[in-house]
Amino acid sequence: MSAMSRLVVLAALAVLAGCASPSGNGGSGAAGASGGAGGGGGVSQADNDLQVTLDRGDGSSPEEWTLTCVGFVEGSHPEAEAACAHLAGLDDPFAPLPVDVVCTEQYGGPQTARVIGRWGGEPVDLELSRSDGCRIAQWDALGPLLPGPVG
Repeated sequence: MSAMSRLVVLAALAVLAGCASPSGNGGSGAAGASGGAGGGGGVSQADNDLQVTLDRGDGSSPEEWTLTCVGFVEGSHPEAEAACAHLAGLDDPFAPLPVDVVCTEQYGGPQTARVIGRWGGEPVDLELSRSDGCRIAQWDALGPLLPGPVG
C-alpha cells in the first residue's frame, strides 16, 4: 500500500470515527472510550477492520494481511472484495467454538491463522487451525478470508 493510500485510509477512518456514536462501546477501556465530542486525539479502529496472520505450516514465513470493510474495501488481503462480501453474509463469523463441542478426529493440515481486530464493532481475537473436524469447518466457513489447504 502506498503512503498516499495509507493517508487516504487514515483520513477516512478519522472521518468515520468522528461520525460514530459513542454508545455501544462496552467499556473496553480503550483510549477515548469515555468523554464527549472532541475528547481525545488519534484514529479509532473501524468497525470491520481486521489483521490476518497466516502460517501455512510449510516452513515459509507467516503472511500478514489487513482488511477493512466499511462501505469501501481496503487492505493488503489478496481477495479483499470477496472476503468482505463473504464475511458480511455471516451472522457471527468469529464466534469461538463452544467449550464442550465434540469434534471428529481428522487432520486437515498444518495451517494456522490468527485474526485480530474488530468486526461488527466487536473485538476479534481468534486463533484457527485445521487440527480436527470442528476447526476445519470453522476455517472453511470463513471462505475467502483464509486460503484452503494446498496439496
